[in-house]
Amino acid sequence: MDYNVAVIPGDGIGPEIVREACRVLDAVGTKYGHGFHYTQVLMGGASIDATGVPLTDEALATAKASDSVLLGAVGGKVGESSWYELPPNLRPEAGLLSIRKGLGLFCNLRPALLFPQLKNACPLKDEIIGEGFDFVVVRELTGGVYFGERKTVTEGGVRRAIDTMPYDENEIRRIARWAFEVAMKRGKRVVSVDKANVLDTSRLWRQVVAETAMEYPEVALSDMLVDNAAMQIVRDPKQFDVVLTENMFGDILSDEASMVTGSIGMLASASLGAGKLGLYEPSHGSAPDIAGQDKANPIATILSAAMMLRYSFDLVQEADAVEAAVSQVLDAGYRTVDIMSEGCKLIGTKEMGEQIAKRI
Repeated sequence: MDYNVAVIPGDGIGPEIVREACRVLDAVGTKYGHGFHYTQVLMGGASIDATGVPLTDEALATAKASDSVLLGAVGGKVGESSWYELPPNLRPEAGLLSIRKGLGLFCNLRPALLFPQLKNACPLKDEIIGEGFDFVVVRELTGGVYFGERKTVTEGGVRRAIDTMPYDENEIRRIARWAFEVAMKRGKRVVSVDKANVLDTSRLWRQVVAETAMEYPEVALSDMLVDNAAMQIVRDPKQFDVVLTENMFGDILSDEASMVTGSIGMLASASLGAGKLGLYEPSHGSAPDIAGQDKANPIATILSAAMMLRYSFDLVQEADAVEAAVSQVLDAGYRTVDIMSEGCKLIGTKEMGEQIAKRI
């Protein structure tokens, strides 16, 4: 089977880590008989430098015409000729918002996986960690308070700010279906996180999620208030399989979840929509201070490519093979500088990609 992948190297370490992810995909293709065809697309600072805007219409059209999109990282250039001296709509991150909107991506998947080989990096106690944990935060991306009407007014000489948090049942139902579909490929458990004791949007959220759950009788659904969920992630992260929540709560909880894994350099993410087309990227930034030095950890991007195999292409065996190869490399003691510990072998970006690819 052949697949067309739009590749966005982006800025900073982006080109280096994307190169290694493509190396691993090619190894998958060789072993399992697939062809991955890459079309490079400019976005972020690289696009600003070349075209004056963070995402051109032509680049978006190329992404739309692909089977999936693999992204490195955008932004990071500061100092002289900084991209951040530009208006907000022309900064690198505006390209990311534009491509998500243009591709209709409303679902963000953020795995929180603690590799047992990296337990020492986790800030939680050993008795909490156990043999590690593995859950996914499913976050709604295009609704809620981040996209609701907002204004700041002065009334009676006092400044007053207003943000609204709208959701309709269709927005809730489509993200809930994604969570249940993900759960069907994992442990078949969903915890829906809301603030139904206070917010009308959360009460509607809880009702619609419960209705949607009836379409997935094999999946166990439970509800949890967001303040309790924040506590439970640090008290007992092993209890979670799939965490479903709205935009703002998901923003906060996914960052908390990434922190308890100990290394953001290991964390993949996916942004998905109604079809199979998705945008896959590491959770970390562009790290311009180490760009071009062969120091960046490509594992998060490689694991993002594994998510692409799993969720966009339905290549479950191939995705499992990539994840197993990463685990084998860690078992062998290979480490990039961000996850280095005593007794391990320090290697660079390129060699880490090579070591994972040859274990596919």
